[in-house]
Amino acid sequence: MTNFRNAVRAVIVSAVAATLGATIALAQAPALPAAPKGAPQDSGALRVQVQGSLSDAQKNDPALEEKTKTVASELRCPVCQGLSIQDSPSELSQQMRTVVKERLAAGETEQQVKDYFISKYGEWILLEPQARGFNLLVYALPALLVVGGAGLIILLVRRWTAASVADGAAGAGPDESAQD
Repeated sequence: MTNFRNAVRAVIVSAVAATLGATIALAQAPALPAAPKGAPQDSGALRVQVQGSLSDAQKNDPALEEKTKTVASELRCPVCQGLSIQDSPSELSQQMRTVVKERLAAGETEQQVKDYFISKYGEWILLEPQARGFNLLVYALPALLVVGGAGLIILLVRRWTAASVADGAAGAGPDESAQD
């Protein structure tokens, strides 16, 4: 029983350590780019330059608005960091939503707009990392830990029950004959 408990503790500790290691690696996002020269430094927030203006037809286009919401919900707010630019109330996220809408109105695809923000902020700006390279570990590690942990538990339970049955069978023979 003690071996089983120690094995279960070891599995739990290793799973927690692996999860924490992956979480720490993801949390170390690259630093945000510096504000351009001559930009106001009063609030410390980054500024996004809004390039053009939308026509009235584009402002009221439901398809464009839906595309904007889709892209904006996939981009992280640099100020709030836990929210998308769609959900964030910050001034910067409102400016970023305007840039998204203008780029989509100019004919860029959703991926091109995301690539623009990735070029400015790095892959950190995406709320959901792309499943390639090191980021693939984020998607695969939890499943591998669950499968490996389940396999280890099954193996340990089989050994534990086999040892209990063997001990019970070995101990039952002499005890029963001594009682007769």
